[in-house]
Amino acid sequence: MYSLLLALIYLAFISLGLPDSLLGAGWPAMHGDLGVPVSYMGILSMVISGGTIVSSLLSDKLTKLLGTRLVTAVSVFLTAAALFGFSFSGRFWMLILFAVPYGLGAGAVDAALNNYVALHYKSKHLSWLHCFWGVGTIVSPFLMSFALTNSGWNDGYRLVGYIQLGITALLFFTLPVWKVNKSAPTATQRSVGLLGALKLRGVPFLLVGFFAYCAAEATAMGWASTYFAEVKGIAAEQAAQFASLFYIGITASRFVSGFITGKLGDRKMIVAGTCILICGIAMLFIPAPTAVAIAGFVVIGFGCGPIYPCIIHSTPNNFGAENSGAIIGIQMASAYAGSTFIPPLFGLLGRRLGFEIMPVYLLAFVVLMIAMTELTFRIAKQPKKAEAEQ
Repeated sequence: MYSLLLALIYLAFISLGLPDSLLGAGWPAMHGDLGVPVSYMGILSMVISGGTIVSSLLSDKLTKLLGTRLVTAVSVFLTAAALFGFSFSGRFWMLILFAVPYGLGAGAVDAALNNYVALHYKSKHLSWLHCFWGVGTIVSPFLMSFALTNSGWNDGYRLVGYIQLGITALLFFTLPVWKVNKSAPTATQRSVGLLGALKLRGVPFLLVGFFAYCAAEATAMGWASTYFAEVKGIAAEQAAQFASLFYIGITASRFVSGFITGKLGDRKMIVAGTCILICGIAMLFIPAPTAVAIAGFVVIGFGCGPIYPCIIHSTPNNFGAENSGAIIGIQMASAYAGSTFIPPLFGLLGRRLGFEIMPVYLLAFVVLMIAMTELTFRIAKQPKKAEAEQ
């Protein structure tokens, strides 16, 4: 039962990753059919992100009311319904309408499952959890490409919608499996809530650090192809292919991290990932052939791999299992805020100053991230040290 539940959680995170890269893959065809400017994708992304932020902040209350298993199943169903809504949309305003459940479903399941795995499983499983998210982000562009080749973008959304619906049915059918961890001691402990969590020492620094990490990750993901096209002079089609190497790097890293994170611990894994990440950024500073920049983005993705899951997994240990649900919900909101607002800012700066500023831009957020994360660990360690000395 323990292994079956873990497999279901992994499957749920594949379902979380599937829609994440679908919009970017289909938008070049979608905006033409809908008769809207290419820039309107930013509006859709903002609405989706707004929904994820709201549901992330509410995830602790929803989880305590319904339980993680129901929150997960209902959230995946919401994204499935939204994807079917996208597939039948013939006007841009219809996409805006269905973007609301699209975001609400993603934020709730993200926060709920991250907290659940952080509480009940070892750090390696959280790394592999996010590895499966990467699998979803890699698979969906191929599904959209297949649909565009044979029919249209509507069928791409419909195809992924059917997959989500199948996962939803499986999650509802296997609800009793979740009882394997029902005896968790945190069930009877009272959470401090959102406002209380913000008052805990170290939490504001944690949120700033997580915001900075997700800002850097999303910028590298979203602007890699533009960097290759504008800075290296690569054709747009080939630049898009090179950008996918970041996803491969981060997914491979999270798979590998699962085997070593138990030995090194969350804090050392974050530092190690940051060092690799900085090495990748340094490769972009080198005025060398395009191959070096390609390798640089792979290394950046590989460095990013352990950081997100290890920050999440360390939260119950740093702030208490009874508080982790509320804190991780705020962390998810902070993550979505960083990935929503910072990449567009880079686009504005890039058009004004040149996209050559990408390594400087990434480095600034990475330095902020590691500084805030280390400060969080030090503050969280102080009460434990005081207790040990008594």
